[in-house]
Amino acid sequence: MGAVAPSSRTLAAEMVRGLNLTGPTTVVELGPGTGVVTSAISEQLGPDAHALAIDIEPKFVAAIARRFPRIEAVCASAADLPALLHARHMFPADHIISGLPFASLPVEVTTAILDAIAASLRPGGTFTTFQYVNGYPTPLAKSFRRALSERMGSGPERRVVWRNFPPAFVLTWRHQ
Repeated sequence: MGAVAPSSRTLAAEMVRGLNLTGPTTVVELGPGTGVVTSAISEQLGPDAHALAIDIEPKFVAAIARRFPRIEAVCASAADLPALLHARHMFPADHIISGLPFASLPVEVTTAILDAIAASLRPGGTFTTFQYVNGYPTPLAKSFRRALSERMGSGPERRVVWRNFPPAFVLTWRHQ
């Protein structure tokens, strides 16, 4: 976990707001951690939807698998996303949601994950993540947004969630 506190239910709800997960769709969560966002995904998952949660921490993966049997939990790197989706016949993804702490990851790891996200989303698919309000103007946060916008072909839609500690911007890109 790269946060000072787990994400709030309000932030989790905002991360999945506007996603239609009731039909035949594929949604991926990168870095589910303790499962706050996973729970919001699970609540919206329709019978024809497929969900994959990827974390490098085995304890989190085991807990997600136990709590959310409809969501396949895998212990792997998010950088391996295209191969993980292909192996499960889930490629390309419709939506990718991430709670990964990009600001604290090594630059080469972030680069590999951003490449994997762009390679894994269908045209028109979405990628959603968040950045804390206090970290949003930092050079690292700006660099992340610029790098992802270049890969996605557009900039993010931004919404603020005040009912989170700390407050956060939810950022959603649409893959061009």
